[in-house]
Amino acid sequence: MHFSIPDTQEFSDGAGNAYVGYNIHINGLFHCTVRYKQLYNLHVQLSKDLDISLPIFPPKKFFPLTPNQQEERRLALEKYIQSIGQNIAINNSEILNGFLLSAQQETVGGLSQTETLDIFLMNGSKISLNVSTGDYSGEILKKVYEHIKLIEKYHSHFALFIIIQDELSGSIKILRRLQDFESPFITYKYMSSMGTKIVLRKCYWDTVYDLELLNDPVTLNLLYVQTAAEIRSGWILINKDVQYHLENLQKSENRKEYLNVARYLKYYGYIQFAPCYCDYPQHGSRVLLAIGGNELNLRVLSSKEQEIIFKVSRMRRWRITTIQNGTDNPEDNNECSLELSFEYLIARNELQWITIVSEQAILMSVCLQAMIDELLQKCVVSSKIQVESGKSWTYITRDGQNRIIMGSPLRECANNNHSPKSGPIKKLATKWSAVTSKKSDESTAVVDKIHATHTTANDFDIVENNVFRMIGDDDL
Repeated sequence: MHFSIPDTQEFSDGAGNAYVGYNIHINGLFHCTVRYKQLYNLHVQLSKDLDISLPIFPPKKFFPLTPNQQEERRLALEKYIQSIGQNIAINNSEILNGFLLSAQQETVGGLSQTETLDIFLMNGSKISLNVSTGDYSGEILKKVYEHIKLIEKYHSHFALFIIIQDELSGSIKILRRLQDFESPFITYKYMSSMGTKIVLRKCYWDTVYDLELLNDPVTLNLLYVQTAAEIRSGWILINKDVQYHLENLQKSENRKEYLNVARYLKYYGYIQFAPCYCDYPQHGSRVLLAIGGNELNLRVLSSKEQEIIFKVSRMRRWRITTIQNGTDNPEDNNECSLELSFEYLIARNELQWITIVSEQAILMSVCLQAMIDELLQKCVVSSKIQVESGKSWTYITRDGQNRIIMGSPLRECANNNHSPKSGPIKKLATKWSAVTSKKSDESTAVVDKIHATHTTANDFDIVENNVFRMIGDDDL
């Protein structure tokens, strides 16, 4: 997970005492506002329940903080949460996910009774569900699976994504995958002004998994409608002869054969991104980027067609960097861009940093990590460590008065967290981080200014690639 705390808010408690709230952004989107003592309580519980070494938590102060000290604390808390965000054991713990879900609910004012949430398939079919704002992504998925009658052994192959899809052209833009640390209803409300919708898509990278799924009628249909949508959008390349053949298969409703043909097409199983800029093969190259097939694929948009492939196994590490373009105000999102940089083994004993400037840089990083996690699960015993289900823990609200004891955090927080008052979700769309709806073609100015701009990055932003350590002579 990519965490940041770009800014703070001032609040006052019931007694009129002022305190600072830290605005936490996860994977590029505002998630919640929490106090120092809430993060400290999280740290204490992680220390008790996870048998791993945690980073040092920023110490308490006994006197009111000066403005400079407040800024130092914000930066220290950001480094702390970025550090734990790179640890797969912590990311998979129910304590962290339950804390983030509870904090998101508290930020919007507690739970409402029942709401309607629409989930779409990639062909536009709609599933309307009755949900609570306290339902986390896994609970929403279970309701979807029950509705479409998907058997349990295939549940892990699919996930919920927030996308923008043009109904006329069929173009698709993926914004984020919904995770168990968030309420899909709340996250969707943050982003609904952008014309988004929640869809069910496959979430694995190795197309070998298709072979089993093609034999189940429900998963066959899910793969079919997604593949047809991606062909229509231009994600999957296709010539006229193959297009004619696939159209005939559609008319005869031969979905399995349709997929058997489509699986061998260029960019099947890849996620495509909006045009962006890269400093490879030369500075300022405008490229189309796709991730899939254990690679990051670049197509240079120029008169001379050129395709460049970066294998994920040859990426030593990568990082996300925020660029402030010609402004001294870091909160001005219109003057803010993102970079994804990765250190790549160009040749034996030769590493080179490659930089991509894109508003979708965080999603690219999340995709790379998911692909690497899948590779590692095949090569070694899964390193996921989770807190035992049913273990008690507490969530302290901002006012410090309510301590909610939870058994299974992700399930119980939805039932116990705060007063179940109905009422509208607060309008928090203004809390978008640097990931805005700014068009990628505006990035040209960013590319030209890269060396003259202020960048924000540190060691906690760097993601190490464990697959790189397993590279052998055959990969060189």
